[in-house]
Amino acid sequence: MKKVAFYTLGCKLNFSETSTLARLMEQHGYERVEFNQQPDIFVINTCSVTDNADKKCRKIVREAQKINPDGYVAILGCYAQLKPKEISEIPGVDAVLGASEKFRLHELMATFEKVPTGQPAQVFNSPIEEAIAYHASYSLNDRTRTFLKVQDGCDYPCAYCTIPLARGKSRSDTISNVVRAAQEIAERGRSATAVKEIVLTGVNIGDFGLINGERNETFFDLIRALDEVGGIERFRISSIEPNLLTDEIIAFVAQSKRFVPHFHVPLQSGSNKVLGLMRRRYKRELYVDRVQKIKELMPHACIGVDVIVGHPGETDELFKETYQFLNELPISYLHVFTYSERPNTTALTIKPVVPGHVRAERSKMLHILSDKKRRAFYESQIGRTATVLFEEDVENGRMQGFTENYVRVVAQYDPLLINETLPIRMKGINANGLVEIEEVEPVLEHH
Repeated sequence: MKKVAFYTLGCKLNFSETSTLARLMEQHGYERVEFNQQPDIFVINTCSVTDNADKKCRKIVREAQKINPDGYVAILGCYAQLKPKEISEIPGVDAVLGASEKFRLHELMATFEKVPTGQPAQVFNSPIEEAIAYHASYSLNDRTRTFLKVQDGCDYPCAYCTIPLARGKSRSDTISNVVRAAQEIAERGRSATAVKEIVLTGVNIGDFGLINGERNETFFDLIRALDEVGGIERFRISSIEPNLLTDEIIAFVAQSKRFVPHFHVPLQSGSNKVLGLMRRRYKRELYVDRVQKIKELMPHACIGVDVIVGHPGETDELFKETYQFLNELPISYLHVFTYSERPNTTALTIKPVVPGHVRAERSKMLHILSDKKRRAFYESQIGRTATVLFEEDVENGRMQGFTENYVRVVAQYDPLLINETLPIRMKGINANGLVEIEEVEPVLEHH
């Protein structure tokens, strides 16, 4: 039995697909092992959102060669679709699989042969226009939460982004298939470690419902159907565009049995001028409206924000606009991305280009602001009762978990509590900025 190991770079969507590919390989007679356990085959699922992801791919190939110099190395994912020739020339790489080919990994493996030193890898890469099939995926037994893919691809041509070039047009699963997958996850969970939380993931999940270019279902229809699935305690929406986050979605989550009060809403810039240069589909006024609506219906909701700093055309004044905008919004944390040039994107034609050291300084400022926002949000939660799902991350005799509204808490390690949801009361914030709880036991409400 040949041994295969997987390494995933990038987003939750990649994790859901890697896990599904690993299960397919196991069904076809391969043994899944850890990366450092001398596998015969290394499969690296790549990201290409930033330059850094490309560098990481090369580093992991070098690590694989150290672990097993005779090991077969296959690269797939977004970077593999965008730059197949470049990857095929990385020493040690034997095969490159594009977006249409990655789900054929198990059948292509039968014909794979180690490439002689000095020769380029075999490339299996169709034009992205041919990536029209939808491949259902979810992660399982990799971590406490399960990532369930509901949508793939994107029709939004943002100036800085390569994802439409790497994943193709927006396309979705059907509601009945997604519900069936959620039920399958709930059933599988009962036989081993129960899955308590499912995170819905995709490239642009608010655009859910497109099948062969036609829309018969919507994301709102999907979450209503999933709310009825038994055996799963929590559903979390990974990220949703502000122009697709409707009042009805917000109102539904506010009264939902299972959807948690946590929204991650990409902003990218707080300046309308920069949003225009980025070719985003909304203005900052809409973003304010979405945040206010969430806070009005769910005062304790957690709101995460994606921001890009240093996009071409972002002057000092326009960056200050973004900073002030974020500073005044009642949000909970930021994911800050430093703009990096990506081939074949329209951002490359925009001037002025922001120098690297200025991008780094702006990133640092927003990271500090994010820490301040997170602390203020955590402080607003002290004294509240919440439910925590404890994860397997154990450090120095302490374990961590997240509340439904995404507050990270720490407690004394207890193996019986891993992957359990328990009511707790939040007591204070420790030196590491995490919320401490005194006791992990049901909290009785006083009447």
